[in-house]
Amino acid sequence: MTERETTRLIAWATELRRAHVRLRQALAVVRDGLHGGQQDPLLGRELLLYCHGFCTALDRHHQGEDRRLFPAIEAAYPDLAPVLRRLEQDHTMIANLLDGLRTASASTSDAEELEQHLDGIAAIMESHFRYEERQLLTVLETLQLDAAVAEVLGPL
Repeated sequence: MTERETTRLIAWATELRRAHVRLRQALAVVRDGLHGGQQDPLLGRELLLYCHGFCTALDRHHQGEDRRLFPAIEAAYPDLAPVLRRLEQDHTMIANLLDGLRTASASTSDAEELEQHLDGIAAIMESHFRYEERQLLTVLETLQLDAAVAEVLGPL
């Protein structure tokens, strides 16, 4: 195996960590927008953009994992199928929570209601990320997957 191949193999673990960091940062931007929107109506309108951007980024991250990453992992490591099913169930739960946030942010929901949506998403998202990293980072260091990072982990 060449040095370049080794670097690329290890990069999947690094890329997953980076994607999670960027999604955490995006959630922080939404929270900042929520608190700024209480003081400035213009920032309140920007909250819709923040919510839309965050929700889209997280959805696409999970869709990429479900379509490209998890099938590749399962093909190489069939014993991880139960872990992957649990992660896919998390993706469904998070998608439902994101739909609730989208609905609330597009309506006349107050800041407290939006904060509750964000708290729920943050808790599940963080638990999911930690579990995923514990279960998959070592596997991702050896996974051979010839695909673009954005296709596998979302356009972050």
